[in-house]
Amino acid sequence: MTKHITATRKEWLAGRIELLKEEKELTRRSDELARRRQELPWVRVDKEYRFETDKGSASLADLFRGRSQLMVYHFMFGPDYKAGCPSCSSIADSFNGIAVHLENHDVALSVVSRAPLAKLQAYKQRMGWTFPWASSVGGDFNFDFNVSFTEEQQREGSVDYNYKRGGVKMDTTAFPEAVVQIAATCGTDPATYSLDRPGLSTFVLEDGVVYHSYSAYARGLDGIWGMYQWLDRAPKGRNESGIWWRRHDEYEKGHAAEVKASPVKESDCGCEAASKSA
Repeated sequence: MTKHITATRKEWLAGRIELLKEEKELTRRSDELARRRQELPWVRVDKEYRFETDKGSASLADLFRGRSQLMVYHFMFGPDYKAGCPSCSSIADSFNGIAVHLENHDVALSVVSRAPLAKLQAYKQRMGWTFPWASSVGGDFNFDFNVSFTEEQQREGSVDYNYKRGGVKMDTTAFPEAVVQIAATCGTDPATYSLDRPGLSTFVLEDGVVYHSYSAYARGLDGIWGMYQWLDRAPKGRNESGIWWRRHDEYEKGHAAEVKASPVKESDCGCEAASKSA
């Protein structure tokens, strides 16, 4: 016998219509926030960033590939990782299908990580992805857009992420169990893993000048983590208490393996963007 509330179809319909009013209000609010994002001032990017891509060395302007707008997903794949972050990987699983539509609407999509290009190419092949992925190894791009940090920043608690600065020195010997587990799946230790975080940055190219228009981090990425948008509409919602997802080629056949992990908090690491416990 289910423990969830049950009702007649008529009672359900009344509740659903009432909920619809709130959903419509949320949609209108979301439309308003989108408009306000577009009204943010642009910041000219004068620094000369260089990236390694499948087609050779490229500038930030080159990543636009003939479009006037560029969206960059900051994928957690540090130079010392053996594999990309599984959370970023689950987000990126949707990029193949999305990229072609964006490109035909004057928007280029590019993923950027600090790992060397050869590592990114091998992982991209493993995952079956085709979207553009550039390496910013050795450059300042990730640091300037607040998705990568130095060991000194980590030790001193001066990490500036998601528009707030960590004011407490980090104990690099005591990480939450969830972070330890995720770091292990990337073939690295939790301190090294935590030097990179996820994010989304958007840019505009106008009259040969690149401008930065918007960046979002942590749960600001909620809307592009596709599986959560589906789960939020599922009967039991996200229904999670820890890290349950895998890279798509790591699930047990027929069902997902259970992961024993404590709830993830936003301060723990950069992989918790859409977790309800963030």
